[in-house]
This record gives sequence, C-alpha cells and structure tokens, in this order.
Amino acid sequence: MTGIYAENSEGIFKKSVLEAASYASQISTDGVTAICIGSPNDGEADKLAKYGITKLIIVEGLTAFDAQNYGKAIAASLTGIKTLIMANTYEGKALAPRIAVLMNASLATNVVALPDTSNGFVVKRGVFSGKGFAHVQLSRDNKIVAITPNSIELKENQVSIAVEKATVSEAGNLTKITASNKAAGKIPLTEAEIVVSAGRGMKGPENWGMVEELASLLGAATACSKPVSDMEWRPHSEHVGQTGITIKPNLYIAIGISGAIQHLAGVSSSKVIVVINKDPEAPFFKAADYGIVGDAFEVLPQLIAAAKAAQN
Repeated sequence: MTGIYAENSEGIFKKSVLEAASYASQISTDGVTAICIGSPNDGEADKLAKYGITKLIIVEGLTAFDAQNYGKAIAASLTGIKTLIMANTYEGKALAPRIAVLMNASLATNVVALPDTSNGFVVKRGVFSGKGFAHVQLSRDNKIVAITPNSIELKENQVSIAVEKATVSEAGNLTKITASNKAAGKIPLTEAEIVVSAGRGMKGPENWGMVEELASLLGAATACSKPVSDMEWRPHSEHVGQTGITIKPNLYIAIGISGAIQHLAGVSSSKVIVVINKDPEAPFFKAADYGIVGDAFEVLPQLIAAAKAAQN
C-alpha cells in the first residue's frame, strides 16, 4: 500500500503535498493514504481527494513541529503502508531519514520523476546541486521517496476520501518546543513558482523597492545572491545558491547577478531563467533561456509598467 506525508502548513496543504499525492496515486493500485499532523482547514481533504487520496489520517496531540516527535508519530501511523511519498521541503528533509530508520526503508531524496518499475523500483534523482541525475534502485520492501517541489506534473484522479483521527501523547518526548517564530506575509522560496532575485547590481538596499514591486505584481517570491545577504542588504532567508537555498521555480528572474557557479548551483534547475545584466559577458547569460543586456534601473521600470498593463 502507498501513503504520503501531507505537510500541514497552518491548516493548508500546499502544492508540494498535491504533487506527492499525484505521484502516489499514479504508482498505487490499491488507494493512497495521507497522514498529516494537526487538523487541516475545512475543504482541504477534498483537495487531496482530487489527486487520488482515498484516506486521510489526522494525527492530533503534537503542538509544534519537531522532527523527532513528528517522525515517531508518522511512523506509528504507517500500518500496512510500504511506500511513503513526501515533498523534499525543509520539513521533509528533516523527517525522511528518521522515518526511514524507523521503517527500515530504502530512501531516495531529490526525486524528479515517476519510478521505473520494469525491473524493480528505480527512481531518478538530482545530484551535485542539480548538475546531474542518478538512477537509484530502492531494493527494500519499505521505501520512502522525497520528491523535489515543482518536479511532478499534477494529474487529477478524483476519488472519495475517508477521514480518520488518531491521537498521540507528547509524554516521554525528548524535545519540547517552547516557542516558534515564522516569517509572515511572504511566499516561501522553496514553494514559489516564480522568483525575482537580485544582486549587487541593485547598488544598495534602498533600491529594492523595484524588485519587491515586480515580485508582487507577478505573485513571486523575492531572493538574492550571497554577497547581498552577507552585506545585510537582504535577510539571509532570501539567499539562494550552493550555500543558501536551492530552488526549482517555473520562472527565475535574475537582476544584476553575475552568475557565479555557487549561485547557479542553487537555481540551475529552474524551468525558465531570465537574466538582466548590463555586462554582456556576465556568466549568467550562458545559463539563461532569455537575457536582457541593460541597466537594471532602466529595465525594471519597464517590466513593472508591462506587468501593470497586463493586470489591467
């Protein structure tokens, strides 16, 4: 039997969960069970049913995310489930290895395609910061597959869904969460389908208003290069690259970023890359699908005006 871990973000199942559901329903022949921690909002279970989830188990009793406690609770709910699909988000990265140990399961992370089951169970996963792929066979009976967000096409498979509840106790847990602070009002970079990013070409933090305005018009997340975060022009949570956050949006717009290999390592898996730089020899142009050679302070206002016109 196949299951998914449905990451519950303030009562909402985000796109990465629906991708996991779609993935699981395409490889399962006997229904798919979703396990989530905490009660989702009204109507969220129906979103899972749209992509083939036949049962939702809601685990209650845990007050805040902790990988150790969550891992134990999820593993205890996997009765009869041999293959677990989950999103390779921050939460998924913390949980997958713990659950794999508890399940005695084979584990593959950064998976970007449906498995090849013609001779075993072989998955394709990104390696070397997205610069290559490896085909890995999962040989154990129990398997965990953590898929890279925005890698799996959503395919509807409407079914009826049953909802069950289970309760766990925090008594005996080695870790207790006393406080949790989350960034509010922003699209998480790892889940964004469009990202507008900028570098030192913006000349200072006072000029970031244009970047944020374009991102707002496009419904995008904002990001930056490492030098920008090091100089504290932008928060480190926006740093994308080899030593920052690795992302795979459908559209990545890079403004005033030269495109050093360390930066490319974190964004090279983007489906479409647009580069804006006044230096025609900037390395980033070699990786770009589209490029604009021009001053950001001349190009950005025109893009903003075009985005506003398109909205109207």
